[in-house]
Amino acid sequence: MQKVTLQDIKGDLYVHSLIEAGNRHLAAIGYTEHGLRHVGLVSHIASNILEKMEHTERECELAAIAGYLHDIGNAVNRVSHAQTGAILAAGILERHGMNPEEIALIIGAVGNHDETDGNPVNSISAALILADKSDVHRSRVRNLDLATFDIHDRVNYAVEKSFLRVYPKERVALELTIDTEICPVMEYFEIFLARMLLCRKAAGFLGTKFELKINEVKLL
Repeated sequence: MQKVTLQDIKGDLYVHSLIEAGNRHLAAIGYTEHGLRHVGLVSHIASNILEKMEHTERECELAAIAGYLHDIGNAVNRVSHAQTGAILAAGILERHGMNPEEIALIIGAVGNHDETDGNPVNSISAALILADKSDVHRSRVRNLDLATFDIHDRVNYAVEKSFLRVYPKERVALELTIDTEICPVMEYFEIFLARMLLCRKAAGFLGTKFELKINEVKLL
């Protein structure tokens, strides 16, 4: 079996096409950006979380690969995109010659990253959940007409700064700076509460706590 790397996956034209297609499909139905910027950032953060928590170098790379592949299911449909993406990822990783045990870890992570039906099932999965849910920022908003913003546009656009800070063996803190003139904090919770609760589960799986700070005020 081959030791598949993140660079191998980034260089796969099929993967690139799935990410780009999924991003176009979500644009067509009014979703925020889910393209190469998003998956690249999630890949980096997921790996960084496990690195800071002193997981093995290979686990960190597997988390990076899972982060890069986690949204490819959007190329098929937004509904059940996590599970669809896991099935697609299995075929891609098998084609690259990855060890079946590593494939199982990654598809478990990809298939469980969505807050509607996901759960942290391994350390890679937990890191992916935290990384994915931390990417809230105005740069993800595609709609340039503030007058037509829906709540998702408004909440994302209000976030001027987002950073997931890892305090090894203490907590994982999502620190947000929000312009409350654009979006009151309550609206953030209206659409993101389920995501934050999943982050709490993910942090617990990694043996730590999840903390949410908005405008320097601890809320979770």
